[in-house]
Amino acid sequence: MILGIDFGGTKVALGLADDAGTLLATRRLDTDAEAGAEQVVTRALAGAKALAADEGARVDSVGVVSPGIVLEDRILLAPNVPGWEQLHLRSLVAAEFGGVPIATGTDAKAAALAEWEFGTLAGADPAVFLSLGTGIAAAVLIGGVVLAGANGAAGEIGYNLLTPQDTDGFASGSAPLEEAVGGRGLGRRAAELLGRPVTAASLFALARENTQAKELVTSALDELSMHVANLAIAFDPSRIAVGGGLVRSADVLLPVLRDRLAGAVPFPPELVAARFDQDASLLGAVALAMRLGTGG
Repeated sequence: MILGIDFGGTKVALGLADDAGTLLATRRLDTDAEAGAEQVVTRALAGAKALAADEGARVDSVGVVSPGIVLEDRILLAPNVPGWEQLHLRSLVAAEFGGVPIATGTDAKAAALAEWEFGTLAGADPAVFLSLGTGIAAAVLIGGVVLAGANGAAGEIGYNLLTPQDTDGFASGSAPLEEAVGGRGLGRRAAELLGRPVTAASLFALARENTQAKELVTSALDELSMHVANLAIAFDPSRIAVGGGLVRSADVLLPVLRDRLAGAVPFPPELVAARFDQDASLLGAVALAMRLGTGG
């Protein structure tokens, strides 16, 4: 059996899959981010072992994904859980599952791999997976292989600059595009505008009847669609799949993106909703584990 572990900012997803990548059993845990990184990993690994025991499963390989860039001795670009960037994630997993092959990766890139292996990006080359959730990221696949980049940071478009005045960006602790149009940033901006707590999901619903909410959504989608068009111009993909929590508002989101692609890109790619809106990164963790030893 293959064990998948998807560490997220608000929840941890655990899953057991067969050798074809079909999830047979899953569990979810709250991250409880404010309590720090180590307790998240400790509880998740205990939960994973309990899941395997309850299912009577022998774990043959493990795939683990997380926000950020997972290195042997730390995790980069993952500031949302205190202490997360200091984790030796692979070592902690290996200590619980000694001798079992372990694959680690970035959650958005893993989700892209899941869409290539099992979902709407199958056969598309090049392909782009756009993750629109709490944060914003993209992944480019060429021949079914995710482009990592020199530092593992290819596709981290949340750090894209918005104006020529954004001269510092990452150096100043900012992720300009993510703060402008990511789920957390949209919720914060909406709360400031409307004077009450608002999530990104509820903002899209409010935009149907509230003028201020509609103007904020329109502005955010105008900004986002420009960056998606630039991404399409840079990589000339045949298909873009949009996943993440915001795709639940696909009826508003996708038409705006399609219109911008049609008008701005010399060869507009097909734009589709991702197949997986709940388990994309978890299935990506499974897909990473499936590729262990294959050279894929």
